[in-house]
This record gives sequence, C-alpha cells and structure tokens, in this order.
Amino acid sequence: MSGGLLALVCFSAPAFAEGLLLDADPEWKEGEYALPAPPREAALKSFFVSSTSPNRFMIDIDTLTVGADGVIRYVLVVRTPGGAENVTFEGIRCTTQERRIYASARKGGEWSPMKRSEWEPIVDNTYNRPRAALAKEYFCDGPAPARDRAEVLRRLEGQLDYTDPQKRGV
Repeated sequence: MSGGLLALVCFSAPAFAEGLLLDADPEWKEGEYALPAPPREAALKSFFVSSTSPNRFMIDIDTLTVGADGVIRYVLVVRTPGGAENVTFEGIRCTTQERRIYASARKGGEWSPMKRSEWEPIVDNTYNRPRAALAKEYFCDGPAPARDRAEVLRRLEGQLDYTDPQKRGV
C-alpha cells in the first residue's frame, strides 16, 4: 500500500467512525420523560471523575433510567468542599456520544427547565468531565447504551469509591 493511500485510510477511519455515530439513526426521536422527584440523600451514589477535582460527583440512583429511546437519564449532584451544590436532570445518548441537560434544581427541590436544552457532544473537558466519565465508564458500551438500569448499577457498585479515604487505603 502506498504511503498516500495508507495516510488516507488512517485519517479517514476516525472520520468515518464519527460519521457512523452522528448518523446512527436519522429517524430517531426522543421519548417522553418526566422531571423526577428531588434527589434523596440515601439514593446518592458517588462515582469517580478525576483525582484533580476536589468536588464530589454523585447520581441519584432512584432517577436512573435506560429509556426505550436509548437515552440514559439521571440526576447529577455535584458538591464542592465548601458545601455548594449543583443538581441537574440530564440525559446521555451513547449512540451519538451526546448529553442533554433538561433542568436544574432550585434550593427547595423544584425543577427549573433549562432555557436552552439541546443535545450537545460530550467533550472531555473540565465542565463535561462528569458526563464523559459516566458515558465511558458506566453508561455506554461504545456506541450502545447499557442493557438496562441494573447493568449500570452493577458497574457503579463495582467501582472503587475514590471519595472515601478508607477505601483508597489512605
């Protein structure tokens, strides 16, 4: 194979694969969903995002669903060491590696729908790192969502709890 043809194949394969993800089903329609109840402390499950972040990242397992439309929906809770908290109701679509934030929670627990709630690519940057971690480590099998809610819960249970010093051996 000539060097030019080899280069074309090497550079075209990722573009081809990305095209498959983005055009996986042009007829796809998002299913119905309802805003969940506010998160319960007992239902929050920590997950690892990054050793460089001081924040604690959790999903409310009571709200975790794997929809017939292939969207995994959940409530994300992010807590800072100073006690600030951000709570959002979100979805991840494994087929296209996209995420959507449907609503954010107010202090009293009521939901405020996002003014701009669209499917956006999951970019592995500081802001999107929790979504990238959820998609790559817990929710998706490449472009396919986990089979069901139970599979996601097994994956979350199988992880090390890096937020607990005793479990890290510190």
